[in-house]
Amino acid sequence: MNTTHHPGNQTSGYHLSFWSDSVAPIVYTPLDGDRQTDVVIVGAGIAGLTVAYTLLKAGKKVVVLEDGWVGSGETGRTTAHLSNALDDRYSEIERYHGAEGARIAAESHTAAIDFIERTIRKEGIACDFERLDGYLFLHPTDQPETLNQEFAACRKAGLTLHRLAQVPGLAVNVGQCLQFPNQAQFHPLKYLKGLAEAVLRLGGEIYTETRVTTVQEGSVKTAAYTVRATDVVVATNTPINDLFTIHTKQWPYRSYVVGLKIPKGSVRAALWWDTGDLKSRWVSQPYTYVRLQSLDEQHDLVLAGGHDHKTGQAAEEGIDEENRYQALIDWVKRHFPVATEVVYRWSGQVMEPLDAMAYIGKNPGNEHVYIVTGDSGNGMTHGTIAGPLLTDLILGRENNWAGLYDPARITLRVAGDYLKETGNFAAQLADYFTGSDGTEARQLSNGQGAILAVGLRKIAAYRDEQGHLHAHSAICPHLGCVVHWNADEKSFDCPCHGSRFTGTGQVINGPALNDMKEVELKTES
Repeated sequence: MNTTHHPGNQTSGYHLSFWSDSVAPIVYTPLDGDRQTDVVIVGAGIAGLTVAYTLLKAGKKVVVLEDGWVGSGETGRTTAHLSNALDDRYSEIERYHGAEGARIAAESHTAAIDFIERTIRKEGIACDFERLDGYLFLHPTDQPETLNQEFAACRKAGLTLHRLAQVPGLAVNVGQCLQFPNQAQFHPLKYLKGLAEAVLRLGGEIYTETRVTTVQEGSVKTAAYTVRATDVVVATNTPINDLFTIHTKQWPYRSYVVGLKIPKGSVRAALWWDTGDLKSRWVSQPYTYVRLQSLDEQHDLVLAGGHDHKTGQAAEEGIDEENRYQALIDWVKRHFPVATEVVYRWSGQVMEPLDAMAYIGKNPGNEHVYIVTGDSGNGMTHGTIAGPLLTDLILGRENNWAGLYDPARITLRVAGDYLKETGNFAAQLADYFTGSDGTEARQLSNGQGAILAVGLRKIAAYRDEQGHLHAHSAICPHLGCVVHWNADEKSFDCPCHGSRFTGTGQVINGPALNDMKEVELKTES
């Protein structure tokens, strides 16, 4: 099993994903001076590079800044399904956004897959792109009526789909399913490598290992330099420019992935998803999502993901982060008995919007700052939608997708879920008054962290692999929640808005912009 730690500039987690493990790092030079451009983009994942590519093709000058390496954020930790069968059901999307909103959702995600396919052909990108079928089947807690409702809603939204009596490819008969033809999959980092090369060929600039510290109208700043631009695009998975507004409309979830070997060609490639656990305590009900990927001449991989929970709150279900992998492994071995060795495991962070659609457009309160966030489980297509949509908005052109994805929108029919999520946020504030994790600093073994209570202070303590103890304030510098130790990814995770920090205090996920504050422990006891 791959459990090797790699530096945060390559990936935002302790475990290396298959994608990061199978492609050489995509690295450029750091920013080395002030710049002036038309558009500056913060973030070099699929959203940032797609926006850069479409803007350059429209004649704009573009600079891209990335605090790690290209794809080192959530793009490199996805399972890279390309689908118009969204993880939030179309019956829900129609309830939130009306029939026209559901039709636009189907149209835009279908167009995103077509955009990726066209770009691959035009730019000659070898990235394992493949068209295939997708199958939606019932979770054991769900009822057949869910598939009936979804079939009707998908047809109404303009999608092509079929009913099947059982699911192809699975060894277990899980009952009927909906078949979605003409879905796709690819290798996301191979695609980003080709997209980055196209951005440079078109005259764009990409700077890696360049952390942005300030975003404002007309410029972004790093510790040493300023990039001035007419327009700014923040494509950082969750916005680092917004202190509060957008973070009341979406919530961070942690999702888990395992990769198991199967004999080459023993299972026909497809995408599989179930409808989600109706008994889950979470507003965003976790579901299982599965695909195949070529590994070597003898083996394919089954990549299965799921068992999500609110970031920093795995303990609320009594299942720690590390044990969630075993539940996925057991699922794979039941449904794909040919699966053998477990060779990969990793997790990623998903931003779940309250009303199922991403936020792509002008940041509320700004005229020339744009955001891409709230990708839910469809980050590859949501990130791709951002390319043509933000290009049209920046150029002052009409785009009939803009209203559905407008970050300033208010969706009244999600009031119940909003109250549940804000209640969960309020509950995290109680951590100020709770004790420690039950561990003392002197008890920490190498590679272990914990939250300590020292008087009235909460301390995030971590002993590195060399035995040195690091101590920081456990108060997240974004909005002041108490972080939690994630023993699996060896990070301190904020349960309120998803900021994440290494054991040694460096920020690796926004919305926090700053590292945790270092403190002194006078005694290890």
